[in-house]
Amino acid sequence: MRAGLLLALLALAACKQEMTQQRRYDTYEPAPLWADGASARPLPMGVVARGDLAREAAAAEPPEVTPALLARGQERFGIYCAPCHGPAGDGDGMIPRRGFPHPPSYHTARLRAAPAGYIFGVITRGYGVMYGYAARVEPADRWAIIAYIRALQLSRGVELASIPDARERLP
Repeated sequence: MRAGLLLALLALAACKQEMTQQRRYDTYEPAPLWADGASARPLPMGVVARGDLAREAAAAEPPEVTPALLARGQERFGIYCAPCHGPAGDGDGMIPRRGFPHPPSYHTARLRAAPAGYIFGVITRGYGVMYGYAARVEPADRWAIIAYIRALQLSRGVELASIPDARERLP
């Protein structure tokens, strides 16, 4: 009986306790509780954000180039890259036409010779006036975009004679 009464009193005392009424530290408020006096606590050594290991593994190795990967790369290129780099990768997209700096063409000798990892790094971290897309484009999609860029580069330098049955397919 006594325990039930005590439990009821505790339950009534806890009514209407809201998150805004709890004791807490505001951002950057001094905290005498800690030896360094800061309320913001540093992360423990070795902490890895959830999902980072999988993202890192996806970024480490390019996938096999398949028609599905190229189709995904074309779609993602059209969304993220074509506004500045243009649909063919010449650096003449709608953004530079409106007065922003022109990005380099993907068809220059320097970018044709650049390793895929370099392009992956540029997409991830940005370069020059281009900001990084690490938070916007997943690693798998970055590799798909690179595969599509390589297809664009190859399509520019191909000779008609090297494509089997090309003359029959052209009107």
